[in-house]
Amino acid sequence: MPVPGDNANSAPTARLAPAGSRDRMTMAEAIIASHTLDPVIPGAVCQVRVDFAFANDITAPPAIEEFKKMGAARVFDPERCAIIPDHFTPNKDIASAQQAKRAREFARVQGIKYWEVGRVGVEHAFIPETGNALPGEIIIGADSHTCTYGALGALGTGMGQTDLAAIWALGETWLRVPETLRVMLRGTPSRWIGGKDLIIHLIGMIGVEGARYMSLEFHGDAIAFLSQDDRFTMSNMAIEAGAKCGIFVPDDTTISYADARHARDFTPVYPDEGATYARTVEIDVSSVEPTVALPHLPGNSKKARDCASIEIDQVFIGSCTNGRVRDIEIAANMLAGRSVHDRVRLMVIPASYEVYNEALDRGWIRIFTEAGASVCTPSCGPCMGGHLGILAAGERAVSTSNRNFVGRMGHKSSEIILASPAVAAASAILGRVADPREILGDDCPPLEEGVPNE
Repeated sequence: MPVPGDNANSAPTARLAPAGSRDRMTMAEAIIASHTLDPVIPGAVCQVRVDFAFANDITAPPAIEEFKKMGAARVFDPERCAIIPDHFTPNKDIASAQQAKRAREFARVQGIKYWEVGRVGVEHAFIPETGNALPGEIIIGADSHTCTYGALGALGTGMGQTDLAAIWALGETWLRVPETLRVMLRGTPSRWIGGKDLIIHLIGMIGVEGARYMSLEFHGDAIAFLSQDDRFTMSNMAIEAGAKCGIFVPDDTTISYADARHARDFTPVYPDEGATYARTVEIDVSSVEPTVALPHLPGNSKKARDCASIEIDQVFIGSCTNGRVRDIEIAANMLAGRSVHDRVRLMVIPASYEVYNEALDRGWIRIFTEAGASVCTPSCGPCMGGHLGILAAGERAVSTSNRNFVGRMGHKSSEIILASPAVAAASAILGRVADPREILGDDCPPLEEGVPNE
């Protein structure tokens, strides 16, 4: 697969754009241009081809109903359509079992991709692992965190069930071309800083509507320090700033990940030099400290060390935001030889079986159970108030998930503090919001390799 040259911000080959399009394009514009015959300028509505379209166990049944109402008989391509059961699985009650049954039966009739519990995981971790989201593609999911796939240099975005049903039938949809907010990440992050700290810091800067219906496009020398898992975390939370998508320009890290997994051929797309951006925000990552988002907005960012007086009842490590291998490893390294505070419940839920098996092989599961944590089947778990860790009235949790809205994980009087796996694990040990440096100091690396973000 082609990779960018020395200048990762420029396209390595000429790209033919539809007539009337801008000559110099951002990432979002360039991807849309490669999927449409319509002129591509910000604000224009374009009809685009869709590379992959999916729903989950909650959103699939309504989409199936709409698919049938519109008179559709067959999906446009069973290899490019999927249902990923992850929210209420293993089924928590009769209603969720009925939802899964309906989705399963539709998938079998249509011959589309479907994985049973025990072989799947959180959709936004599982789909990239199976190579069904790739650089240069347009990915549509009936879930708001479909923006996760921007970490692979794709345009991923969420839509409603009716739109998804139409995509299943036609293989096409419409997109309004977003303006682009360029995020320049400069400098070298300290040892405990990962994608979660950076994205909460960014949302704190621009606000939860700071990128409304825009594309966040990440640039800068600091990206070289970010693992692919860190990039998934950042793209995942683009929607929390109101963004349509959050896209990283493909580099060697991206292409290596995609080359090792791709389910189909792909062609990366790159922005042009001199592309027009609506706004540019710069972050000196060397100045960013472990960061949390206090209730009840992801933009309510604070330094973890300034929140040490906040006691907690529960910690959740997992979700489509931070349930990947790097996240689980950081948490295991923090908890090795230590115990969860006697006032705290710790739930660890790997985002997929690939992650779960890696954790088994490397002894991390035993570290968690010996520390006093609960380790659960890969699923969304308590992230959106589903199951496996719902909060009671007045309880407070530190969570590595992406939203801390009122009632998001349980009772409307409960509270959620968003944090990185390092902060979450340290908080589980101390029984309060904690900076990981309180446990392991500045000099101890979070990863076994001894190199940050490698």
